[in-house]
Amino acid sequence: MNRSRAMILVTMLFTLTAGAWAQGKALQLSQTIPLPDLHDGDFDHFTVDLHGNRLFVAAEENSKVLVFDLRTNKLLHTITDLKAPHAMLFREDLKRLFVVDGDLPACKIYNSETYQPIATIKLLNDADSMNYDPVTKFLYIVNGGREAHVPYELISIIDTTTDKLLSEIKIDSDHLEALAIEKSSSRMYVSITGHDAIGLIDRQTSALKDTWSIGEQGSQNTPLALDEPDHRLFTVTRKPGKFLALDTNTGKIVFSFPTVNHADDLTYDERMKRIYIAGDGALDVFKQTDPDHYELMERIPTSFRAQTAFLVRELDTYYVAVPHHEKQSAEIRLYKIVR
Repeated sequence: MNRSRAMILVTMLFTLTAGAWAQGKALQLSQTIPLPDLHDGDFDHFTVDLHGNRLFVAAEENSKVLVFDLRTNKLLHTITDLKAPHAMLFREDLKRLFVVDGDLPACKIYNSETYQPIATIKLLNDADSMNYDPVTKFLYIVNGGREAHVPYELISIIDTTTDKLLSEIKIDSDHLEALAIEKSSSRMYVSITGHDAIGLIDRQTSALKDTWSIGEQGSQNTPLALDEPDHRLFTVTRKPGKFLALDTNTGKIVFSFPTVNHADDLTYDERMKRIYIAGDGALDVFKQTDPDHYELMERIPTSFRAQTAFLVRELDTYYVAVPHHEKQSAEIRLYKIVR
């Protein structure tokens, strides 16, 4: 072998090795919490009480909210007076837990110390996603549409201090999904899934200001997450499974890449510039190289419809809810972030 060929091979080997190190592992399975009492059926969203060391998990089709100790990962309590719990909010200052139930349909409010119900705010059928503005203390909840047998959806605005329904934003679509709130402005984004679009809402005027189509990339856009400093909004379509990044200044799609099917949760970790996407059978971890470019770091096999997950940044832990299905028992999987 001549010197030049040897140098080329050494360079190639170095490049491949460096690439392997750059990719690395993003998440490492650290523990599994078995839930043998749960039957078949999806989970939905999570919320956390950091000071009280509690994790709340919506076992949607088991009609329960499960409460775990974050230190021991033991089940502390089960809230059972629900039908189909979806999104949740914990207000630590008031010691209250807000639970959106799509089948009641209502937002139920609990004393988080006793787990006793305090109030119920009626909503339309199929109440599901929510987001919270910590400045105004307003909670925004998606409800209505197809299962309510109306051609529109509402974003109901609840004052979480007074437990009062303040007003509603009407969107002419029979299917809305996730909401994302900008902290630095009055903007709020909504997945207008029925129109394969993202809606831009002004929270001060409660008006839909603009609509950005994502139909050229796919349909059934569901979760949302924001990278506010870089003016990027992330979403995932289900048909086909695609991860998209949009410029929030223009509404234009700047990045598109295939991802897991049937994703229901999308999390952006601004500390590490990573995006976590949980879907049916696997979860993907993307790394941001710059605001217009993202690399798939790792695809981790999970289980049937393990499509809801939650990142607790303070614990460097990513929780994935795995439903009972055939021989697979229901469980919560804990993944530690690999730095």
